[in-house]
Amino acid sequence: MTDKGGLLDRQQRFSRVILNGFYAYFAEFENITLAARTRFEQAEWASMQEISSQRIDVYKETVMETLGVARHIAGEQIENLRFWAETRLIYAKLVQGMTNFEIAETFYNSIFNSHFGHRSIRNDYAFVFSPQGDVPSVDIGRVVRHYGVTEGLSSAFTQLLSDFAFNIPYEHLSRDVDGICRAIEKHLSGRFDLNCPGLELQVLEHHFFRNKASYIVGRLYADGEQMPFVLPMLHNDSSTDPAVLVDAFVFGSDQVSLLFSFTRSYFMVDASIPSQYVLFLQQLMPKKEISEIYSAIGHFRHGKTYFYRTATRHISSTADQFIVAPGIKGMVMTVFTLPSYEYVFKIIKDRFTPPKEVTHQIVKDKYHLVKRWDRAGRMADTQEFNNLVFDASRFSDELMEELHATCSSQIKINGRALIIKHCYVERRMNPLNLYLQEATDEEVVDVMNDYGNAIKELAAANIFPGDMLLKNFGVTRHGRVVFYDYDEIEPLLDCNFRRIPEPRDEADEMSGQPWYSVGPKDIFPEEFRLFFSGNKRARAAFDAQHADLYDADFWIRLQNKLRDGFVEDFYPYPRRVRFSTLQDVS
Repeated sequence: MTDKGGLLDRQQRFSRVILNGFYAYFAEFENITLAARTRFEQAEWASMQEISSQRIDVYKETVMETLGVARHIAGEQIENLRFWAETRLIYAKLVQGMTNFEIAETFYNSIFNSHFGHRSIRNDYAFVFSPQGDVPSVDIGRVVRHYGVTEGLSSAFTQLLSDFAFNIPYEHLSRDVDGICRAIEKHLSGRFDLNCPGLELQVLEHHFFRNKASYIVGRLYADGEQMPFVLPMLHNDSSTDPAVLVDAFVFGSDQVSLLFSFTRSYFMVDASIPSQYVLFLQQLMPKKEISEIYSAIGHFRHGKTYFYRTATRHISSTADQFIVAPGIKGMVMTVFTLPSYEYVFKIIKDRFTPPKEVTHQIVKDKYHLVKRWDRAGRMADTQEFNNLVFDASRFSDELMEELHATCSSQIKINGRALIIKHCYVERRMNPLNLYLQEATDEEVVDVMNDYGNAIKELAAANIFPGDMLLKNFGVTRHGRVVFYDYDEIEPLLDCNFRRIPEPRDEADEMSGQPWYSVGPKDIFPEEFRLFFSGNKRARAAFDAQHADLYDADFWIRLQNKLRDGFVEDFYPYPRRVRFSTLQDVS
């Protein structure tokens, strides 16, 4: 007979171990986050990138450490789903009323999924849905600072910046305040009531850090109306007279949303109760998914949980069918989507279309690399899922045929359920090659300029896209070009850029095969022109603006800078709004 008292004690200890594991993870997450301030003040940019990756890794590391202890306590009961169901009830009581219960529940899910390999996922055993709701009921006001504007904007922003001062001085505080006020007068005087008696600045209490910048995030607020804004702050990179300067005044939901884009690395911000920040940020950016906001401040695992919940609800509330995603079919991935949904699902094919020679594991490794790398605003973040269950009747006949033909090993039919064993989910974008088909001449010039900038910015972040075909890039709703095909990406420093040698004789010149040796890492930029075959408008627009990318010297110079420790500036806002360039903007 089972000792019920002994089993209950084991379940309680099991639950407490998982909760203690969560506490350990969250404490380490915050410790790493708090280090960002010192890194910024000391201009330690390489170290900033290192701790950003470290913070991503600490989640899985803590989960596996916790699972090891939990398995020891549970013993043979670890395989018993009834044990998990009863443990879930105990854990739910432990976290009931916690301000961070949603993150703690996701941590429990990670323990469950890590043991069962993402099988048997049911709300009875894990927190597929939370008994306490999606977001804690928290007081946003506790993390918001208020600055009245009764004595004018200049006085209010002077006080704000003084309160957000670092351990190094401002380079020129009055100049920066003047720049902010001039930008507000120029851009907002006709769009927002700046003379309202109740006007105030409302800002989140801590800096946001990412790469080489710090940000103050808030809004102008009066009588229920708001104008979101962000103040990006930079280090002057001086070793003798280090100082901070305000670089721009970024305003409006769309521009602020770009800073929190799914194409950028996660922020570091001292948010001990993440939901307070998430809810305030969602007010600033009402079009942005809450799941994306959780991810943007570093809680990407809970962002995935929240995404799954909203996706499940959306699919349940709609009747349209999943279809093959529009565009040219990929050599490595089968991609499908739901027309009423803004995401695509990507499954690694069983066999890759020649000349692709990668393996399933290599593709997974590439996607993992992107998660940890500086995405520079040019690579889409993804959510990785195992054993994702769908209603098979929602899949079109064409899509079902495509799945069976290209990735049958990754799907399983169980009654009405279609189980996808492994897939990635990412924001749906308009493929660049399709965008160009409908674009005006002016739009072609603009988008090809941004395509070239995307390649250069990825390269500056030590990423070489590999396959730069237009179909592997997408255009966001903001008109920004983003890379989303990762199976051939490489660190730029691992590539060997070469010029094509001159033919030795007529036979070389007429040969259909290379007359020179080609190593596995050799890249010949002159061949990039082939990526535009069939689209003369795109080729002409690109050549006029980015012909330097055809030159091996361009890439070699950039490699040398990276080897010297250079870290590029990536501005997640238009250059025209920077105070240093305002005088050049009419």
